[in-house]
Amino acid sequence: MKSASFQRAAEAAMALCLAVMAAAVFVNVVLRYGFGSGIAASEELSRLLFVWMVCIGATAAYPAGQHMAFTGLVRLLRGRPLAFALLSRLVHALVVLAAGMVGWGAWQQVVVGLDSVSVVLGYPTALLPLPALLACGAIALMALVQLLRGTSLDLGHGADEADAV
Repeated sequence: MKSASFQRAAEAAMALCLAVMAAAVFVNVVLRYGFGSGIAASEELSRLLFVWMVCIGATAAYPAGQHMAFTGLVRLLRGRPLAFALLSRLVHALVVLAAGMVGWGAWQQVVVGLDSVSVVLGYPTALLPLPALLACGAIALMALVQLLRGTSLDLGHGADEADAV
């Protein structure tokens, strides 16, 4: 799947999550304040969709270079190609390590959640940490590819703005 089509698919999935969340919460508020009753499942559904939406967004943001970066620190090494290349590899390796650690913790939560179900909707509670596991796996894989290819860090638009000052 090409990067642009992946971005569109991720944006569509996030938009769908957001639309369902907004509709569920809106209907629940109207029912609760207008008729004195509500849909108990809307809160649980919204929480589940929010977790999925955030993890889809984090995964889509990584290849686009939209995660938080310390470009002010890294920009100092731009004139030193060897140091910049080594720092790029170090950062990619640290991303792989961090994503692996978070992914391992998410995996442990998935395993714990396989034996229990949510209170209202009755879905396996493993579905809550599952998107974190998938996102960390995808980000770790992308960072590993960048590490092996020796891809330099993308300093992004923040570097261009700093150069203009």
